[in-house]
Amino acid sequence: MTLSTIFSASNQHRLALAAALLLAISSTSQAAETDSALLHKLKLATNEVSGFDNQYDAQVWLVAKDRPLARIIKDPAQRLAMLKLIHSEARRADLQPEIVLALIEVESAFDSYAVSVAGAQGMMQVMPFWKKELGRPEDNLINPQTNLRYGCTILKHYLDREQGRLADALARYNGSYGQYWYAERVLDTWDLHWR
Repeated sequence: MTLSTIFSASNQHRLALAAALLLAISSTSQAAETDSALLHKLKLATNEVSGFDNQYDAQVWLVAKDRPLARIIKDPAQRLAMLKLIHSEARRADLQPEIVLALIEVESAFDSYAVSVAGAQGMMQVMPFWKKELGRPEDNLINPQTNLRYGCTILKHYLDREQGRLADALARYNGSYGQYWYAERVLDTWDLHWR
């Protein structure tokens, strides 16, 4: 929206257009603050490593999640490696691994080579501008571990920002904040396959 758009509108619409412009400016300012906080979290996350805390619990979880993932990833060794990696990165970010599994199924159907029309990459569909913001242009978002590290950190940031409201965090992750169609898809997938 430009100032010429506001001035060419009728008097009745000028106030509405001006209010929308002010809201957009305010949102941009808030987004810049959020991006700064998220950028800091991503910087910390790209240097962390974590795994399962308890082998028994890990084995129980892996067996339980192997069956739903088998319908998508046919190779058992690849499935096991993917589940371990997803669990590790979700826990590192203090997320429920099952939510991350549901998000990945919705975003990319576990295709690490997925690229969206908007340019988002990998299983969690991470936008590549984050690599530039972090000063890490060499990071490969097609690499599952790198993609999960970025994606889980971003989702956790939005979950914290939304004070634990998962539907709002998922909408922010998808870029559809204020709408719940995406959150419903992820939560339905979670309920159907990963809970």
